Amino acid sequence: MKKLYINTGGFDAVFNDLKDSFSGELTAKDNEYNLEIKSKWTRGSIKGTRFDDKVLFMHFDLEFHQEVSLSIESFKTAPVFFVYCENGNVSHSFGANGEKKLLSKNQSAVLSNSSVINSVLYFESHKRIQFTLLGMPTIENKNSELASQVKQRFTNDSGNYIYVGKGNSRISEKINEFKTVPQTGIVGTLLKKSILKNIVEIEVEQHSFNYLKTFDPVVNLAMKPINEIKRISAMNFSEILAAARHFRAKYHFSFKPYNQKLAS
Repeated sequence: MKKLYINTGGFDAVFNDLKDSFSGELTAKDNEYNLEIKSKWTRGSIKGTRFDDKVLFMHFDLEFHQEVSLSIESFKTAPVFFVYCENGNVSHSFGANGEKKLLSKNQSAVLSNSSVINSVLYFESHKRIQFTLLGMPTIENKNSELASQVKQRFTNDSGNYIYVGKGNSRISEKINEFKTVPQTGIVGTLLKKSILKNIVEIEVEQHSFNYLKTFDPVVNLAMKPINEIKRISAMNFSEILAAARHFRAKYHFSFKPYNQKLAS
């Protein structure tokens, strides 16, 4: 396995480290970076955009000719990363001996690491991997309210947070929209920033309401007797008696006799 190491720092430093590690050719203009890679052990491209609010967007399209691990230095002010896999597999662990989490095609992940343990990515050989990465800083960000929500949802006291789940079609559409923005200059930048903000808002929204899913079985269980009650209410008297006996046996209800004396 080929082992690579990336020091964290400014966007320039990260891309220069990637250039040296992958032996690629780097071009950069107006905060747009393009690293073309053709070597004996890998080929493909890494593209990135840096915005003035320190939000990052990167797209990886690579194929390795041997297994590769990429260790990324952690730091206290690391952004929260949202990752979207479009093709292939990539695994992640906190440290070389940490538990590996697999991110596959049509899955997404949320990752934050402000601990002293590096994040390590693992790539398979002879398999094309395509994934998009969006980095959202939680400090020194102009979108202070959104950044605060991101920090609340996707960071913890240990400094290590990772979630892997099913992709969201709304986010996939937004990513395609980002990649195909026809405008350039200030207008194009503003449009792209707005799209990325929408993506992060969707992530916060869907993770904020994920806990409601735990109530689905309870709600379904409660609705079954309710639905049967509604059905029974439309029956005639003899049908109600038969249904009541079935209802009592199925849901273990007990019916006590009700004796009412007539007033004298």
